[in-house]
Amino acid sequence: MTFPKLRIDRLREVMAGYVERGELPGVVALLARRGEVHVEAIGAKAFGSGDRVLRNTIFRIASMTKPITAAAAMILVEECRLRLDEPVDRLLPELAERKVLRRLDGSLDDCEPARRPITLRDLLTFRMGFGIVMAPPGTYPIQTAAGQLDLGQGPTQPQTPPAPDEWIRRFGTLPLLHQPGEKWMYHTGSDVLGVLIARAAGQPFDAFLRERLFEPLGMTDTGFSVPAAELDRLPTSYWSDPQTGATEVYDQPINGHWSRPPAFPSGGGGLVSTVDDYLAFARMLLNHGTHRGNRLLSRAAVETMTVDHLTPAQKAASGLVPGYFDTHGWGFGVSVVTRRDNLAEPVGQYGWDGGLGTSWRSDAVEDLVGILLTQRAWTSPVPPDICRDFWTLAYQAIDD
Repeated sequence: MTFPKLRIDRLREVMAGYVERGELPGVVALLARRGEVHVEAIGAKAFGSGDRVLRNTIFRIASMTKPITAAAAMILVEECRLRLDEPVDRLLPELAERKVLRRLDGSLDDCEPARRPITLRDLLTFRMGFGIVMAPPGTYPIQTAAGQLDLGQGPTQPQTPPAPDEWIRRFGTLPLLHQPGEKWMYHTGSDVLGVLIARAAGQPFDAFLRERLFEPLGMTDTGFSVPAAELDRLPTSYWSDPQTGATEVYDQPINGHWSRPPAFPSGGGGLVSTVDDYLAFARMLLNHGTHRGNRLLSRAAVETMTVDHLTPAQKAASGLVPGYFDTHGWGFGVSVVTRRDNLAEPVGQYGWDGGLGTSWRSDAVEDLVGILLTQRAWTSPVPPDICRDFWTLAYQAIDD
């Protein structure tokens, strides 16, 4: 047995403790290794509800969308419809001849010309020169301008941004914050990537994902909204009020943001999924691009996605978590561990998290996939205790 009962019991007990203490309504946790899959579904779909969380409960996976978007881009690279180091201007003329802010706190008119165009590689590695500024809203003029354009630079709200062509037009009116290739900045590259994929594929981004990834992988419950007949499987989403810290409802299943298709399918954070759907995607990557004998990506493409592409200068002052890039790098849509400093993060492990309460990692050496799904949003880029405990428990459960 890959996971001894004693150590799986420990995982169940710790995860259940978070629910029993009222820190979150429910949790679904999965460990998969060498053909064995263990799933714990604990708690309820909402505080005060008797409706239990199940293995097939649908969660808002937020930024766990980003690795899927990167994989979709690599499909088009393999078909020579996109090239890693080609400027995106050919398909995204709205981003040609970029201007770059001279200072983050400066006027939007205080700019210099970009030294080079933005490339697909820049989007995949978050080095395009634009991203979420890790500061309170309104701290800098560029934050205010982006917010007024409804570009989705804050917590995921799928019904807010406009349709892709209008989204990219609005985005193209803003200057970059840094020169292309100069610095890692979080998130926005994946949203731009979704628009680029749609234009390169000649079909809507959500349709491309469905035909080229979700259907081949059997990811029947993954998409940018939940069908009306399945909304009872979508739990209530919660977050903490930034002023008081009180727990509040972020999104309801009925008439919520994911109850109908959005105008803008966000490649940075718009998907919902289940633990088994996401396992299929994760296993495909661990299997070097194949799923049940069907090849979706080449081994070379997966290897390119899951290694560190950042230089020390690009990691410096990234604005994520202090010291994060001392032990991590960034591949294409995924974080990659570059130096081990605790038991739960071996070198080469890759994956990413979702700010609405989800986390995924894969470890090729151990043939391990771990997935944690909750409906309680993170309060900062620093992982909450349940996330850190889950990864400790994942690795302590290995018994060979």
